[in-house]
Amino acid sequence: MTIRNLLASDWDDVKSIYEKGIATGNATFQTSAPSWNEWDSSHLATCRIVAEEVGKVIAWAALTPVSSRCVYAGVAEVSVYVDPAFSGNGYGLKLLNELVGFSEVEGIWTLQAGIFPENFGSLRIHEKAGFRTLGIREKIGKQNGVWRDTVLLERRSKIID
Repeated sequence: MTIRNLLASDWDDVKSIYEKGIATGNATFQTSAPSWNEWDSSHLATCRIVAEEVGKVIAWAALTPVSSRCVYAGVAEVSVYVDPAFSGNGYGLKLLNELVGFSEVEGIWTLQAGIFPENFGSLRIHEKAGFRTLGIREKIGKQNGVWRDTVLLERRSKIID
C-alpha cells in the first residue's frame, strides 16, 4: 500500500468510495456526495491523503475545520473512508495514523470524530490510533427520518505543551 497526498484528479475514486460509505447508512449523515468544489472548499487544504493498492485508490482520509474562529484553528474533524472491497485489512488504521502524523506537522492539536455507534470498525481504528471516547451525542441528527446518535471521540496531539 502506498499513501500519498490526495489530488483533484483522485476525485472520481474518492467520491465513489464516499458514496459506498453513504450507502452503508453507518458512515455519515450525508445522503449524497458533494461536488469536487464543495468538498475541496469544506476540507483543509493540507492533510488530505489517499491509500493506493496497485495504482488504485482504495481509501482516503481528510480533515475538516470545526470552526472558522481563529482560536479553533488547530481543531479538526477526521474523515476516513475505505472501499468496502478492501476493509478489514488494516488500511483504515494505517491511513488514520498517517493523517495523525500529518496533522501534527501542520500544527493541529485536537482531532475529533463523530462516529455512529454501529460503525464498530471505525470506532476500533480510532481507538487504536489514540482517540478516546468523550461521550454519546444523543439524537444529534436525523437520517431518513430516524434520530441517530454519534460517539464523540477526541485525540489530543503530543505537540501541546
